[in-house]
Amino acid sequence: MVASSPVEAALGRVTAGLPGNESRPSQLSMAEAVSAAIDRRRNLVVQAGTGTGKSLGYLVPTILAGTRVVVATATKALQDQLASRDLPLLAAELGVPVVFAVLKGRSNYLCVQRIKEIDRAGEQAPLPGAGIPDAEPGPLGRELRRLVAWAPETASGDRAELAWEPSEQAWSQVSVGSRDCPGAGRCPSGGDCFAEAARRRAAGADVVVVNTHLYAAHLASRGELLPPHDVVVFDEAHELEDIASASFGAEVSPGRFAALARSARPLVADPAVLDALAEAGSLLAGALGPFLGRRLPRPHGDQLATALATARGRVAALDAALRHKPDGPPGAAADDDGQRRLRAQQSALHLAGDLDALIEPDDSMVAWVEGQAHSPSARLAPLDVAEVLSRTLWSGEAAPIGVLTSATIPPRLVERVGLPAERTDQLDVGSPFDYPSQALLYCAAHLPSPKDPGFEAAALEELVALVTAAGGRTMALFTSQRAMLATSAAVARRIPWPVLTQGELPKAALVARFSADERSCLFATMGFWQGVDVPGPSLSLVVIDRLPFPRPDDPLLEARRERLGRAAFGAIDLPRAATLLAQGAGRLVRSSTDRGAVAVLDPRLATARYRWDLVRALPPMRRTRHRSEVEAWLAPLRAGGSPLRSPPAPSPAAASRCAAGDRSTISPRVVVRVAGGLPPPER
Repeated sequence: MVASSPVEAALGRVTAGLPGNESRPSQLSMAEAVSAAIDRRRNLVVQAGTGTGKSLGYLVPTILAGTRVVVATATKALQDQLASRDLPLLAAELGVPVVFAVLKGRSNYLCVQRIKEIDRAGEQAPLPGAGIPDAEPGPLGRELRRLVAWAPETASGDRAELAWEPSEQAWSQVSVGSRDCPGAGRCPSGGDCFAEAARRRAAGADVVVVNTHLYAAHLASRGELLPPHDVVVFDEAHELEDIASASFGAEVSPGRFAALARSARPLVADPAVLDALAEAGSLLAGALGPFLGRRLPRPHGDQLATALATARGRVAALDAALRHKPDGPPGAAADDDGQRRLRAQQSALHLAGDLDALIEPDDSMVAWVEGQAHSPSARLAPLDVAEVLSRTLWSGEAAPIGVLTSATIPPRLVERVGLPAERTDQLDVGSPFDYPSQALLYCAAHLPSPKDPGFEAAALEELVALVTAAGGRTMALFTSQRAMLATSAAVARRIPWPVLTQGELPKAALVARFSADERSCLFATMGFWQGVDVPGPSLSLVVIDRLPFPRPDDPLLEARRERLGRAAFGAIDLPRAATLLAQGAGRLVRSSTDRGAVAVLDPRLATARYRWDLVRALPPMRRTRHRSEVEAWLAPLRAGGSPLRSPPAPSPAAASRCAAGDRSTISPRVVVRVAGGLPPPER
């Protein structure tokens, strides 16, 4: 009998007491690969299907290796799972010391200095925009009083600890973002700062859990936010490219000018300076408006160039006014004014820097306008994230080992995030679920093209038939809010089961209601294509209305397409659609006992020349083009009987097509190990 490796033995100890514990070869394969990557100082990209248990698959080997690791997650739910379940379990079961910490962005923590200022302002006539007069009516005043009362009770100051959810307006008055904070060394409350305490805990931890936005901000700040670390794990790694793109750019909106003017009003003697600053935001909005949804021209043109220059000059004028400190008696009020002044100066400094980047954009950046007509925002982002990440993350002697994992790894991810190919291995460990017997993939190939005027009516009829076959129990995912709203209203009139629609309730409450009512249906858009976990019979059918290609007029992607030319569709649009389609389809099977069907109403999945790129990105479900087979597969689930243990036999016509070479049945992906490294996943 072959002795188990240290990683296998540790995994066995950790998982032995878990509910429903069962052998997970894919989890062990992943853990062994992570261990080997650390030993060999190589990066690793791992596709680990739903049910693998990938968090333990990377945590166990990194902890056993004695390395300091930062885990960056794309979702708050995963961050909470790691902190509240997985890491405490490892600390209890591994037999080695495990110190872990969760670190969030500064604005997630209560600002002790702002609480003191509000408290003191309540004892005297408050300055405009500061304090809570006892007589202040309305919900905002009540919220602020509750937050001030909570301040001495909390040990962490973390907003997540609140038993209630404050409004953004209230929380913004008791917290400080990184753009506004002058730093602990310049703040009289720096020694008591909750955000700084969290950073100190992170500095002493073996495992630090952050979100990917904070990690990208750490890179953009030249490594100032996180402690040194040996390994970085990007969980939900398919999000890394877009998050990094946003973090290495800039955004300038009219609201930033108005907010800066409000915060500086008690500190500047000349109101004309503040009025001019607020007016600059309005002028810039007017100049940006004609370019809404488009890239900004180079050169900018007279109106936009003038608006940007005017805005920059008025921010400089405010900064000069803030530097003039009026004489006054010393005391707490003067100290509070000094801190407000420092925060306003920090905000002005960051706004000036973003304006400078827009006025003279680097050739490697793309500038465009997004938002609403009444409040357009100018955005700036790098054209090539790979170059930025290669330079800031993967290069140099201190570069950490990268472990990138997700249930769906996009094609060419290594290239797209700048990983050095010669030092990077790839692996697909599959999934523990038996997809061919648990799930059926149906494409409504007989429907007209989505560009056809008759598509929506035909898709509605198909959807009603499918929901009826499932007896409710359906999550319908849409690529647009308009289609979701119109379809949900039409379907609700034609079926006897409840139809829940995104926007009726907060996301968590909506998912909870859908899970609790087995016959209900949930209609949603992009926010529900990933990060939604509904195991059991409440979700027996996932319907996807169209292939989720990105918008052709997205300004940033448009610029990237122009650079790539004819290769753009295969390099940009197809990988994004494949990844999101796999994420949507992945909502169906969440446990080894789940059964159901995924229905795609877009016939291009069966007819387009690129269809196999999409199909191969999906879990290895059996496929059909016949609704009758879907109805037969769903019938026992609707009747409440035992789910089928094997997929329905193909119809004679389908069997004939298979014999003729039509690949309507897809075998599970095969993972091959080769000497000298790990191969890329089979596609």
